[in-house]
Amino acid sequence: MPTTPPPLVLASASPARLALLRNAGFTPRVLVSGVDEDALEAALGPDAVPADVALELARAKARAVAGLPETDGALVVGCDSVLEFEGQALGKPDDARDAVARWYAMRGKSGRLLTGHWLVDRTTGGEVGSVATTVVHFGEPSDEEIMAYVATGEPLRVAGAFTIDGRGGAFIERLEGDHSNVIGLSKPLLRKLMGDLGVNYTAYWNAAEPEPER
Repeated sequence: MPTTPPPLVLASASPARLALLRNAGFTPRVLVSGVDEDALEAALGPDAVPADVALELARAKARAVAGLPETDGALVVGCDSVLEFEGQALGKPDDARDAVARWYAMRGKSGRLLTGHWLVDRTTGGEVGSVATTVVHFGEPSDEEIMAYVATGEPLRVAGAFTIDGRGGAFIERLEGDHSNVIGLSKPLLRKLMGDLGVNYTAYWNAAEPEPER
C-alpha cells in the first residue's frame, strides 16, 4: 500500500461525521453533494428495503461529489443513515410534530440504525460500498421529556430523530453493534472498505493538512 494516501473528501454536510473523522485522526475536506434525498427516496418507492435506501443515498452523494473536478486524485466518502423501525426506513423527521410522533412510537422499543457507506477512488476509478447496522434500544422518556427534547431542535436534524452523542443519548438504553455507526459513520467499516480499495487507513494519521474547506 502507498505511504501517502489520497486526499480524503467527505461528501456530507453532517458536522457529526466530520467531527468523528477528525477525532479518528483524519483531516478531510468537505464538499456537499447537493443530492435531492427526498426525490431519490421517492424514486426508490415505499417498498424499498431500508438498507438499500441507505446505500443508494450514500452512493448518490459520493458519485455526485466524485464528479467534481476538484476531487481529482482524492478518495471520496459518502454516507447516509436511516433508522429501520417496524419495517420502515426513517430519515430526518418532517417537522416537530413528526419527531414527537416518532418518539411516542419508538420509546421502549428497538430499531436498526443503518448507515450506507460508498467510497470512490478518483485515482483508480475504483468504487466500493456497504451498510453498517447497529441495533438501538430506546428508553422510555416521558411525554414531557419528549417535548423538551424536540424543542431543542436536535432530533429534526438527524435520521431517526435521535442522536447518541448529544442530548438524545439520555434516551438510549443500549446498543448492539458499532457505536460510531450511530453517530453517522462506522470506523471499522470505513477501514475495511479502504482496504478493499488498497488504501491504508492508518497512513492518514500522519498525512498533510488538506485544502481549506469551502
